[in-house]
Amino acid sequence: MWALADLLRGDFRQSQYGRVILPFALLRRLECVLESSKSAVLIEAAKVEKMAIAEEAKEKLILRATGGLSFFNTPPMDLSTLGESGIKANLERYIQCFSKDAREIFDHFKFAEFIGLLGDANLLYKVVQKVRTMDLHPKAVSNYEMGLVFQELIR
Repeated sequence: MWALADLLRGDFRQSQYGRVILPFALLRRLECVLESSKSAVLIEAAKVEKMAIAEEAKEKLILRATGGLSFFNTPPMDLSTLGESGIKANLERYIQCFSKDAREIFDHFKFAEFIGLLGDANLLYKVVQKVRTMDLHPKAVSNYEMGLVFQELIR
């Protein structure tokens, strides 16, 4: 994960590394956790989108397809399919398709701002390519270990 710092060196201050790397680590972790329920969520999301109900009700219906998780992501894309062309818009759309609670975390980190800065520095695609190869699946990295990673990034 700290290999991302090598990409940021020169375009970002060292004090910003954690603020850039942490939300990307979180994004990849969420993606890995959601991997097993992705197809069920996509099917349910397609059904729910046709219903004329409130956004909150749609979220509750989609959450049932996650197998007990408290968040979801509805686009068919993932970090490996965002593409180089239009990566900024694709990544922003990807983040916006998370459930409300997950989106709020990225808003708290001002992730959209860093996506823009990475795009301006022509680093966004490189960072996404590096992040997408990280195995942060709960079978590979326990919740405890992930907590330690987050603490280290915050520090």
